[in-house]
Amino acid sequence: ALAQFNIFPHAAPQGQGLSLKAVNGTKTVLVAAYQEHRTQNKEVLVIAVVLRSETVAYHCILHCQNELHISFGVSNIHEDHFDFAYGTANIMCPVPPGCETPSHIAVRSAAGVSEDTLTSDEFLEVQNQKMQRDSFPYNFTVCLSTMFDFTNVLQLVQSLEMLQLLGVDRVVVYKTSSSPETQRVLDYYTYKEVIPWTISRFVNVSRGWLPEHGPGELHYLGQIPALSDCVYRYIWSELLPLLENKYGADKCYMFENNVFSVNHTLRPPTNQTPSPQGCCPGRQNVSGVNILAHLYHEPIIPETHYSNFKIIVNPRAVFTPTVHGLLSSMKGCSWVDRNIARMYHT
Repeated sequence: ALAQFNIFPHAAPQGQGLSLKAVNGTKTVLVAAYQEHRTQNKEVLVIAVVLRSETVAYHCILHCQNELHISFGVSNIHEDHFDFAYGTANIMCPVPPGCETPSHIAVRSAAGVSEDTLTSDEFLEVQNQKMQRDSFPYNFTVCLSTMFDFTNVLQLVQSLEMLQLLGVDRVVVYKTSSSPETQRVLDYYTYKEVIPWTISRFVNVSRGWLPEHGPGELHYLGQIPALSDCVYRYIWSELLPLLENKYGADKCYMFENNVFSVNHTLRPPTNQTPSPQGCCPGRQNVSGVNILAHLYHEPIIPETHYSNFKIIVNPRAVFTPTVHGLLSSMKGCSWVDRNIARMYHT
């Protein structure tokens, strides 16, 4: 079905944060919408948080050139939900013939579709409308999800400075809450983007990664839907040439986990005694963990060595991310030789 429908007289520019939408009559929350150029059929992917026990038939209402087009949405729930009641889902909405470039999309339950009652507040802007191949606004982006009740100012400053030294030119922080001191640090660094992460307004989020670690209905403040949004938000970023040359292009690269405990501060292997703030005199009043004071990693053990790792990916080759690794991608993953690079987990 389609109709003339000029619901957006003044379209907002693309890429301005997130505007979460609840789907009336369901427990579904929409996070963001992106046009998917890599599948055989033309589709819009809507990242959502859903109640896993609820069965919903979705209708997608696409706004194209002042017309509305309706298609049936198919929901795929990510398998990494950690046994919470809610999980992350991709709602795939086919783009019907006659809809060349969908600019906005709304999702409703099949029982609630009526063009006469639609309002602009129900629509998400469709990002990635045009497939880009040659223009890379950022070479290396780091996604942090999610920041909540954050007060560790010193470690944040050290981490951001280290990321800059390593060539990162964009840091994306999905933030629920932080201390005023943390916010001042975020305001100082111009190469970062802070995205308000307000999923807790819709779902009772947990502060643990398993239900027994904290009450709630959604894993760890909604970490996975935030990561999913970041992958699609920066889907045209470029990969590091070194890893591409050694392991092949369009793969994900996994970095071995090396744990540096905050419970033990060891002396360096010299006769010198470090100051309480490591190498940073004059900063004793800065709150937070000083990563420079923790010099040795815990012994490598099979239980954790290849488990809590992190990855670098080409977003163009990723369909479904999770906390550690990928659930679905074009060419799989490779472990990076620890003599080239490794993960430092403080």
